[in-house]
Amino acid sequence: MPRATAVPIVRAGDDDARTDQDLVAAEAPLGVELVSVQGGSAVRVGVLMRTPGDDLDLIRGWLYTERIVRHAAEIIAIDLSDRLVAADSAADSDRPDGSGARAIVTIAASVAIEHVVQHRVLTPTSACGLCGRLAVDRLQARRDAPALDTQARWTSALVASLPAALRAAQTVFAETGGLHAAGLFGDEGRLEIVREDIGRHNAVDKVVGAALVADRLNGRWPILVVSGRAAFEIVQKAAIAGLSVIVAVGAPSDMAIAAARETDMTLVGFARAGRFNIYAGAERIDCSMRHGAMGA
Repeated sequence: MPRATAVPIVRAGDDDARTDQDLVAAEAPLGVELVSVQGGSAVRVGVLMRTPGDDLDLIRGWLYTERIVRHAAEIIAIDLSDRLVAADSAADSDRPDGSGARAIVTIAASVAIEHVVQHRVLTPTSACGLCGRLAVDRLQARRDAPALDTQARWTSALVASLPAALRAAQTVFAETGGLHAAGLFGDEGRLEIVREDIGRHNAVDKVVGAALVADRLNGRWPILVVSGRAAFEIVQKAAIAGLSVIVAVGAPSDMAIAAARETDMTLVGFARAGRFNIYAGAERIDCSMRHGAMGA
């Protein structure tokens, strides 16, 4: 399935209307099922409404940020659209037959599928729709994440420059105007991974999944930039991934701010036109410096 599709529309102006075509972002369900490497029946644990593309990253990142798996090695293989993909493959899922309506994930025996199903909820949320996620009180899973670098510092000029760098890399958004993006940046403000999706949370899962399979969730890329709002679940996923800083173009929610403060993260919102607000962890951003980044 393509990430964007052309649809017939009517363009209306002040004085006239005409038929035309518009390129819109694609959205499709992806059911995720788990099966143990020891055998048994597959069990569905969620349905992700996503923009097709980078589906392998999405599945890996979602399983990790939902704490269904705790290590990349627990994902043995992913059977996506009748094609078996090795767990350590970095191959993208963009292919003509990539409808991806069903993904069967073979997981290690260390993952208790019955426990996963018992402790999941399928309640709609502002961030996740009906995809299902762990209960709110599971934010304490941060204890299993890589340790944050509490000594790192970034200049306000560097932080202010990140949304524009992310926007320049949003190729599908440029065509449709309908996708969110998430990007992982290194210490020097270099964009390392970018992913797009109709859902903010999916875009975050995609970059986390890409970093996970590359064994890069180790504090090397500490800054997450998102193109929209910062809701609780964005902070939750970033905290579990061991990220230090979230920079959002839009507003954070009160729960997102509380979660960032609880997990010692830096949360920046309304990052636009060279300005931003710091809602948590202001000590990591040096507003007195004009250029560059400072290490520990």
